[in-house]
Parts: sequence; C-alpha cells; structure tokens
Amino acid sequence: MGKTNRPIIPKHTVLKELHIHVLQRFLVDFVDVSPKLSDGEPYVPEEKIQMDVIHENNQAKDSFADLYLKAVKEYKKWFSNWQAGSPINIQTIRNTIVPLLEAGVESNNHIVKLHHYSTKDEYLYHHSVSSALIASFLAKKMNLERGEWIQVGLAALLSDCGMAKIDPKILFKQGSLTEAEYDEVKQHPKHSYRMVESIPALSKGAKLGILQHHERLDGSGYPFALKSEKLHIFSGIIAVSDMYHAMTSERLYRAKQSPFKVLEEMMKAQFGRFNHEIVQTFITHMTNFSTGTKVKLSNNDLGEVVFIESSQPTRPMVRLQQNEEIIHLKNHLDVYIEEVVG
Repeated sequence: MGKTNRPIIPKHTVLKELHIHVLQRFLVDFVDVSPKLSDGEPYVPEEKIQMDVIHENNQAKDSFADLYLKAVKEYKKWFSNWQAGSPINIQTIRNTIVPLLEAGVESNNHIVKLHHYSTKDEYLYHHSVSSALIASFLAKKMNLERGEWIQVGLAALLSDCGMAKIDPKILFKQGSLTEAEYDEVKQHPKHSYRMVESIPALSKGAKLGILQHHERLDGSGYPFALKSEKLHIFSGIIAVSDMYHAMTSERLYRAKQSPFKVLEEMMKAQFGRFNHEIVQTFITHMTNFSTGTKVKLSNNDLGEVVFIESSQPTRPMVRLQQNEEIIHLKNHLDVYIEEVVG
C-alpha cells in the first residue's frame, strides 16, 4: 500500500517491466504472484528457470564465441539505453549472460584468449563482458558456490554501467584525459552503485563489489580510498579481473600486452594493493600448462612446454620448434610467452 492508502499495484495486474520498476523504486523486494502466467502457462520461479531451462538450452549449438559476441552486442544496446536514462533490466541481462558464464568457467582456454576479441573502438563493451567472464571463472576457482560466482559475474558486468552517466566526449576521447576528466571518470563506481542498489536480484556482496571494484588494499584506490578491512571479497575478485583485461586489451590510448607478461606484472604488483590469495589463484589457473602445450614466444619463436616450476609458472622450460633447443624462460627475462597456440 502507498501513503494514499491505495495499492501501489492492484491485484490481478499482469506484471510488465514498468510495474517491476515501480516496485523496485518503492523498495519492494518481492510480491506474491499467481501460479499461472497471463497466457495460462504455469509460472516457474526464476531460480528454477536458471537451473533447468537456461542450463538445458545451453547444452547445444552456440559456441563460446557465439555466446560471447551476442553478449557484447546486447551489452552495447543496454549501455545505450542506460545513457538515455532507462533502468537496468536484470532478468534480460541474466538470460544473456548466465549461459555465457556457465560456458566460460569450464576452461581457462576461453579466458586466456579473450584479448583477441576486443577492439579499441568497442573496448568499453568487450571489457564489461570479458571482466564478467574472468571474475566468475576466478570466483569458481576460489570454490565459491554457483550462486555466488554468478553474482560475481553479474557484478563485474555491471561494475562500469555507471560510465553511461559520464559525458560521452570524455568516455570516448581519443587522447589522454585531463586531471579534471579523470576525476569525473573516477565517479563511475558511485553511478554504477546507484543504478543497481534497488535491484533485489543482486546480492549485497554484488552491490559492494560494484561500488568497491577500484578500491585497493592500501587505500590508494577510488572513489572512497577504502582499505583492506572494509573491502568485500567480491570487489577484490572484480578488481583483479578488471585490471587483467584492461592490460591485455587494445585501447584508444594504450596497446595490448601479452596475457602472460601481464600475469608476471600482477605477481610483482600484487603486494599491498591486491588480495594475495585472489591473485595467486588466478595466476595458478591461468598458467596451468600441460606438458606439450604449444606456445608462441615474444620473439616469434614457436615451441612446446616441457616443464613448469611452481614458483615461476609464467616462465616454463620450452623446447623450440626450429632447432629442438630447450630454453628456460626464467633465464631469458627479455623473452616471454606471447600466447598459447595449441
């Protein structure tokens, strides 16, 4: 009931997106609904749909690349709608993203090749989808339950939705940002949080992850310069995922880097800023080479992995294809793995 003592939405109303938006604005978390839809079909609650129907649909024909490219295309539409002032439609997002997350968590092969998809002109859209994939993959490897790693993935996807509130001239600027422009961009976690705070389908942890994904353990992050004791674990997972994809992608003002070179830099830079357990878990699972893995090195040599030291997972021993010579990359610091080729 509203303050006028009249119902906000009368009984027997067929719920549409507008009604759901109204309920969310009145901070109504849930309502009792009929056991049947307006077309007479039985109503199946959302969680059962996610576990049964969507999962069954995902068994089939769409490849990972198909699912990924569809998600980027849809995200671009959603972002345009948010720029125009539309609210976030979480169910539409789940229907597109959850099957992709389910496919992505199965293998690090998908994750390690994400940087090939992104383009500098459409980086913003690829970054959100790829960060969602990386974050859910990492969350699962940290043994979070299915519901949690899906929430982490959704939070990573929506962590930059507040960019829709930033002046497009700044957002898509070709050159470096001025200090004032960068200060405006640094407000996007607050904008993102405001856009999701009344969505009941997102957990408290997911919302904190969105708000805090640019904070750092030592207080050097933004927008609040929070320190470790105030940061939710979801924000730490998204922070690592966000940084990794940003560094491996081509952007308007920065060239992309090899995933394995980025992982090395993360190993060096993790202390004091990023959660050690999260970074270590990510590196361990991203460098889980098997003997015989074919790789391309930064000097364009091709080879195969023959031995990995656990203490230096990004620098295994490699047998070169051209002359069968075995080199240990830890002794050749100017050479690194460019990518896995087989």
